[in-house]
Amino acid sequence: MTDSLLSCFTIRVMYILISCLLLHGYTDAQAGDLERRQAKRIHDRLAGVPPTETVLDSMEAELISGNDSKAALIAMDNSAFYNVTLKNFATPWTNRDRTLFAPLNDYTATVIGMVRDEVPFNQLLSADLVYTGDSSLGLPGNLQSSNDHYLAMEQQGIDLKDNLVADMQSVHYGLPSTATAGVMTSRAAAEAFFVDGTNRAMFRFTLLNHLCSDLEQVKDVSRSPDRIRQDVSRSPGGDSRIFLNSCVGCHSGMDPMAQAFAYYNFDPGSQRIEFTQGATQPKYHINENTFKYGFVTPDDHWDNYWRSGQNALLGWDGSLPGFGDGAKSLGVELASSEAFARCQVEKVFKTVCLREPGNSLDRSRVDSITASFKADNYNMKTVFAETAAYCKGI
Repeated sequence: MTDSLLSCFTIRVMYILISCLLLHGYTDAQAGDLERRQAKRIHDRLAGVPPTETVLDSMEAELISGNDSKAALIAMDNSAFYNVTLKNFATPWTNRDRTLFAPLNDYTATVIGMVRDEVPFNQLLSADLVYTGDSSLGLPGNLQSSNDHYLAMEQQGIDLKDNLVADMQSVHYGLPSTATAGVMTSRAAAEAFFVDGTNRAMFRFTLLNHLCSDLEQVKDVSRSPDRIRQDVSRSPGGDSRIFLNSCVGCHSGMDPMAQAFAYYNFDPGSQRIEFTQGATQPKYHINENTFKYGFVTPDDHWDNYWRSGQNALLGWDGSLPGFGDGAKSLGVELASSEAFARCQVEKVFKTVCLREPGNSLDRSRVDSITASFKADNYNMKTVFAETAAYCKGI
């Protein structure tokens, strides 16, 4: 080998050795920085804003100690978790378009307050509860006929973490406490789902938003059609097979449960939720000649026909009777199901991990977080914390 070739060979070997040493040092540095990077990722996913160095130090220390959930709870102490993350999380549930680009309202504020205060989330569809801005803020006081109270909070940039207070719907909306049903009887939900129509929208969107199932997914043509109302044709287009093989699959389960809303309406004139105790709303009797032998709604008694058949897989609570009167008891039925608990976890997973659960490992983790959620008295902070820990990265 000539001197010039030897020189080039030596230089190349030295370059490779130096590169390896640098790479090894870089890898060690990265490995040593793992918990700090994970802490930042958890904070970014939960709060959506950069953490301070002090917060990052605290989170890193918890991660090093193996306290992943405690690290996530530190991130959740940031106001942005409530003002942005939770607002965007809940707002799509409040409107038919399911858009997050909607103003703050009583439904969204109540979800945020329940998460902050660790109110058992299985009360979401049944509690006599609404969160408002603190009285010291001087906000518009009429919650019953306008959304101005919440618009003012948003326009003034009021911190929701520090300024939401729990109150009772029955105090503000003119409803008896027995007629309140959590966010289903919020003004925002009433305006979106009780206005006009037949009140089936309230049932459908509650199912979609809180059990993560649309009607097509729970269609069961084996259930009895005896409670399907008069406004549903038994021979659409002159073909009874369409009713028997399609329409009955949704209506046989939906109509007996949507009967729970028989006394509710949203009046677009007064902009108020109405409750007519003992008097079925006229909307339950529209198009009565479509099939005059159909069910005529006499009251707000509901029955869950889906406790049998394929939809038993939704995991109904065996300690409940599966029937009742009014929206509150229906809310308890829905929120006591396994599907409700799992749905909350799946929604948080998508929010925090920025993707749907996509493989067996993800699904197994959703199962375990769902179990933790229920065991911790339906505390949504547990769901956010455990999900963030799972998606913290490596």
